[in-house]
Amino acid sequence: MTQGSSSHYQVLGIPVTATEKDIKVAYRKAARTAHPDHGGDPAAFRRVTLAYETLIDTKRRADYDRSYGSASGGAYASPAGDEGAHFDAPAAGSRASANVRRPNTPRNTAADPPVYVPPFEQFDSGTAVPLIPASVARQQVHGMPRKRGIFGAEARIQREMRTVQLISRQILTTIPAARLVNGLQSPADNSHIDHAVLAGYRLAIVGSMLLPPGAYAWNGSTLTHGGRSVAPPQLGHIVRRMQDIFPELNVTGWIVVHSTDGNLHQPVIDRHRRAGGQGSGYGEGSGLVEVVNAAGLARGLKLFLGSGPAPNTVNVPVLARLLGGMH
Repeated sequence: MTQGSSSHYQVLGIPVTATEKDIKVAYRKAARTAHPDHGGDPAAFRRVTLAYETLIDTKRRADYDRSYGSASGGAYASPAGDEGAHFDAPAAGSRASANVRRPNTPRNTAADPPVYVPPFEQFDSGTAVPLIPASVARQQVHGMPRKRGIFGAEARIQREMRTVQLISRQILTTIPAARLVNGLQSPADNSHIDHAVLAGYRLAIVGSMLLPPGAYAWNGSTLTHGGRSVAPPQLGHIVRRMQDIFPELNVTGWIVVHSTDGNLHQPVIDRHRRAGGQGSGYGEGSGLVEVVNAAGLARGLKLFLGSGPAPNTVNVPVLARLLGGMH
């Protein structure tokens, strides 16, 4: 059996009697191995993701099992959403794979129109209900900063609004598949996540600060100005938790430092390595979080989101889970 015709169970390396827990464990392992950010093959990663999304859903799994069991020769009738990724098995004794028909792969540039996975067209028959309406998935901005608790926190709302405007103007206009979700409950503690930006298989968690212009230094754990340290918001543990929740994604954290005078290039933030060669990120030197000014966030997010696998993809299951976590 060729790789392209392998069943979802074979892709995840589990028996047909696998439990929900077995599927999740196998998926986490397979996703880490196949993820393009870790040197894996994008096509293999799509097969792993499709296998998980099919088998973890009770109804989709039952439908798939029926089609899989009725197929002959070990091949299967792929459920809707497989993106037509089928291979023709070479004849016995054939020398090479030159005759193998390659799958039709979608364009993978950030500027391309969004591709929804799974596609909403598969739900038109009315046999299944999408996780979120297509009209919701097409929105690029979800939620807005608002008051939390009994106190106003106007400064927080001001800097969050500036972050929303920055991402909307600089990121969403250049990456049509990017989705900005504002105001999430943190899955790691009782705090909140100001912003999450999803594009393809990459997720950026964004917090913010408002500081006077000047020269600051960031060494991966401490932000200093004039010999005094300034504590940035704690994001490292949230990024780690979100990575656990979404093993199929590459999750990073960003702290954008807005200047009180509105200059996108202020404050100036110099990055210094700490002893031991670490300091490229926030959270025990692990590279989880970057601290940047507004111009740096625009550049950094474009590069991070736009260079990922299939950046023109709207990952509907992930987006649905993020929207479900809004406060």
